[in-house]
Amino acid sequence: MEKHFKYQGAEIYYWVLGEGIPVVLLHGFAEDHAIWNEQVSFLQQHCKLIIPDLPGSGKSELLEDENVTIEDYATCIDALLQFENENKCILLGHSMGGYITIAFAEKHAEKLAAFGFVHSTAFADSDDKKNTRRKAISLIEEYGVYPFLKNTTPNLFSSSFKKEHGEKISELIEQGKKFSKEALIQYYNAMLNRPDRTYVLKESKIPVLFVIGTEDTAAPLDDLLKQVHLPSISFIHIIENAGHMSMWEKTEDLNSHLLHFITSVNL
Repeated sequence: MEKHFKYQGAEIYYWVLGEGIPVVLLHGFAEDHAIWNEQVSFLQQHCKLIIPDLPGSGKSELLEDENVTIEDYATCIDALLQFENENKCILLGHSMGGYITIAFAEKHAEKLAAFGFVHSTAFADSDDKKNTRRKAISLIEEYGVYPFLKNTTPNLFSSSFKKEHGEKISELIEQGKKFSKEALIQYYNAMLNRPDRTYVLKESKIPVLFVIGTEDTAAPLDDLLKQVHLPSISFIHIIENAGHMSMWEKTEDLNSHLLHFITSVNL
């Protein structure tokens, strides 16, 4: 079911499917809720799924503020849960969605039964990563969204997936045409200005999921292994031959890991 509500003057759209324990799936940069379609088809038989288009993505309107932060997106998710009359949920985020997830956990821990990272991190950006994001902003401003995504999107996938499923990658790039320059630049600024939140993991008493790809260059295995031991309860799944996009690359593996995590949690 498609639904929507107002947040900071912007119309925010989201979808609700299934019944049971509420599970919110947050997409990443230059994606929308449809990135989770394969997971939704599988998981809606087991839980209540809430899948938003983040502000500026898909059908949701952009936040009209020059200084939008990751915390603002987390507050948007809190507003969504209030609108849905949900007091507690499992929150799972892919990439940028993971940054929003940990920001939510920092501010609203009492509203979470569990949370998780799908190819994401609690670390802040390194100086090199910040410089990469700033260069990306310059490229988007100079060349536009489509040329930028056409150049960068293939790097998110494993080498084997790129060889065997080029049409799927092209599909994701084409979907990226819907994004405005302003939205992608807003996301980049929010990401590069976010703080380190590993202390949230250290203080967490609820289950935390880590899904890691062995070929993920955006959220590298070595970096993520430095934080998986921090929570009291960690579920750690390393997916072989997966890049940053196991939702498409290793669908059955990811679906199995998500279901195992969700059904292990007591709300």
